[in-house]
Amino acid sequence: MWRNKGKTTGARTPLPSEAPTTSRTPTPARAQAVDSDPEPVDSLQKHYNNLCLEKSQEVNPFLLHILQGVDEEIRKGLKAITLNIAGNNHSVPVERVTGTSASIHLCSSGLDIRYNLISDVGAYYAARLLQKKHSLLYLNLMFNDIGPKGGELLAKALHMNTTLKYLRMTGNKVENEGGMFFAAMLQINSSLEKLDLGDCDLGMQSVIAFSTALTQNQTIKGINLNRPLLYGEQEESTVHLGQMLKENHWLVELYMSKHDVRNPGLKQLCDGLNLNKSLRYLDISCNKITRDGISSLADVLKNNTTLEVIDLSFNRIENVGAVKLSETLASHNRSLKALSVVSNSIEGEGLVALSESMKTNTTLSNIYIWGNKFDEATCVAYSDLIQMGRLKPDNTDVEPYVVDGHMYLAEVSNGLKKHYYWTPTYGEACSPSSNAGFSIVPVSEQL
Repeated sequence: MWRNKGKTTGARTPLPSEAPTTSRTPTPARAQAVDSDPEPVDSLQKHYNNLCLEKSQEVNPFLLHILQGVDEEIRKGLKAITLNIAGNNHSVPVERVTGTSASIHLCSSGLDIRYNLISDVGAYYAARLLQKKHSLLYLNLMFNDIGPKGGELLAKALHMNTTLKYLRMTGNKVENEGGMFFAAMLQINSSLEKLDLGDCDLGMQSVIAFSTALTQNQTIKGINLNRPLLYGEQEESTVHLGQMLKENHWLVELYMSKHDVRNPGLKQLCDGLNLNKSLRYLDISCNKITRDGISSLADVLKNNTTLEVIDLSFNRIENVGAVKLSETLASHNRSLKALSVVSNSIEGEGLVALSESMKTNTTLSNIYIWGNKFDEATCVAYSDLIQMGRLKPDNTDVEPYVVDGHMYLAEVSNGLKKHYYWTPTYGEACSPSSNAGFSIVPVSEQL
């Protein structure tokens, strides 16, 4: 059991084993908690209290509250339970976890421990958990101060794991070193279906390594490589990912937000997409794509029959790019279901053109346009789409209203992945209107 109250200081906390694969064996008491499944217990709360007494540890009231809810679910007969110990829950008092007993985890099929402070020490125990637990399907460790060493431990644990389907490491600075271990893992693991390494400070070398591994891995359906730390102007990583798309025929989701993709890089990706028949969700938001580069994507959409969701948010396609997309959507493409052009410096002409394309294209059901420059013609056009029932209010991020006889658009909290970094404290966490991308392309049940 591992809990250290408070944040870590400048000195690195030593791991239980600096070289876990070859170094000393844990103490007998610890080995019992980590290496063997616990005896069945009537109450997880009681079991947790007993463990705290055994280890002379202070009881975490937040964790106790969570286990109370899990006990109630178990009494109702539910078996597939995700243990949610998220440290950013504002509806109840939270004492962030820096460690917890692995034997408690063994009672659930999913573990969500996002926004805590488990660090590399916690990653060590999470790795041991992956080695021993044979029913864990979902593990969310996002934003937990896990570094390169912790990333290495987790990646190596997945060499032998055959059950985990979705690992989320978002925001843990595993850096290029840790990324290389995860890329090597993909050459061995044959069960993991979704891997999120967004905001993990990956480097050029590790992104290229992922591209190489994905040419052979046939089980990964979704991968998130958002915001790597890339240096240089040659877009080498984009070139390799484009080549990967030519050879990979199993990947369904590819996230490349904040990837410094420019027009030549988008051309490389589109060359790959022309030969790819599996990708359904492409996120190239927050890049440097302009109206000149969008022609490549428009050409792809003329023949592509698999892409269903494209996120172009926070680029700069302007009117010219929007018109090119609308022409393709109106006359050729009948597979795209959702398009986001949020904050793309598009004005009335381009926005109206996109609305007109929806009148002839009945497949495109979701469109997100907030952050562009609305004129009254734009407001009227989208108001008409909503009033005639062509565009459902839940499938867009704007809502029309009238003041002094003039039509305006207000923002509403709908989008492709509004709850990627956080979930609401009330209401439905997996609402299709706020997370339309996950609803249209459901690779995994958990966010």
